[in-house]
Amino acid sequence: MRILIAFDKFKGSLDAPGACAAIARGLRKHWPDAEITECPIADGGEGFVNALAGPLHGRWIDAPAHDALGRPVTTRYLVAETGGTTTAIMEMAEASGLWRIAPHERDPLHSDTRGTGEMIRHAIEHSGAQTILLGIGGSATNDGGAGMAAALGVRFLNANGETIAPTPAILAQHLESVNTSGLLPLPRIQVACDVDSPLLGPLGATRVFGPQKGADETALPILETALEAIVRCSGGREHATRPGAGAAGGLGFGLLHFAGAELVPGFERIAELTDLEKQMETADLIITGEGSLDAQTLSGQGPIGIARLAKKHGKPVSAFCGQADQAA
Repeated sequence: MRILIAFDKFKGSLDAPGACAAIARGLRKHWPDAEITECPIADGGEGFVNALAGPLHGRWIDAPAHDALGRPVTTRYLVAETGGTTTAIMEMAEASGLWRIAPHERDPLHSDTRGTGEMIRHAIEHSGAQTILLGIGGSATNDGGAGMAAALGVRFLNANGETIAPTPAILAQHLESVNTSGLLPLPRIQVACDVDSPLLGPLGATRVFGPQKGADETALPILETALEAIVRCSGGREHATRPGAGAAGGLGFGLLHFAGAELVPGFERIAELTDLEKQMETADLIITGEGSLDAQTLSGQGPIGIARLAKKHGKPVSAFCGQADQAA
C-alpha cells in the first residue's frame, strides 16, 4: 500500500507539515508496512515556505525587517536550488502578517508592507538569489504595496516634492506624485496568490478584506482613497484591474506595478516544485485536508487542487478537516 499525504494547514492548530506527520503516525499504527510519503501543501498564505522547506532541502536565512506597525522584527526566508536557479522563497506574512499584530493593535490606516520590501531587498543583496518566490496572504496591511515599494527605492511625494510615509492615512491626504527613479534593480519575482480580487471597488482589497484587518466604516473610505491615489499618481490603472491585484491589501498590485512581478496560483507552484503529480502516479491512496473545507477551498486552494490532480490519474482521495460547510 502506497499512501500520499498532502495536507494544508489547520489554522491556529497545526501547520501543514505537522498535519501530515499526525496522519502518518496514525496510519503507521494500523498499516506498519505501508509506504507513506508526506508532502505538505499550501496556496500562498501562511505556511507557504514551511511546506517547501523539507522537499527542497533549502537553507534558512534570517533578515532584519519591520512589522506592519513599524516595529523591528527578525524574519526568515528559505533559499533553495530550483531547476538550476537559486531561489529565495518567502511569504509576506513573515514580516507584514496579521499574526504579528494583537487584535487591539490592528490599524490598517497606519500599517504598511515595508517589512516585506526589506525581506526582498535582503534576499537580493545577501542571499545570491536569482529569482524570488513570494507567497502573499494573511496580511495586516491595506497599503497597495506602497511600503514594499518604498523599501525598494520608490518615493511617494507630497505637493512640495517631499517624501511621505507610505501608510494609507498619509497617502490618502498628501500623495501627489510617485518617483521610481531610485528603484532597486530586481530579479524575476513570482507571487504565489490564491485571491483573484482587483485592487479597487466593491470586490477589491479594501471592501472585501479591510474589515478583518481592523478597518471600520470610517476607515474604509480613507483606505480606498489611498489606493486610488497610488494608482492615479503612478499610472497603475491597468495593473489595478488585474485578478489578484487586491490580494494582501493590494500588495498584489504593488508587486505587479512596481516590481514587474508575475502572479501565479500558489498550489500549482508548490505542486510543480515538489513533483507532486509524479508522486501521485505511484500512490494507491491520497489523503488531503485543511482546517476548513468550504466555498473558498473550491476556488482553488490546496485540497481541491489535490482532488483534481488525483482525478486526472484515477486515484482515490480522502479528506480530513476541522469543519466543512455545504459548499464543500
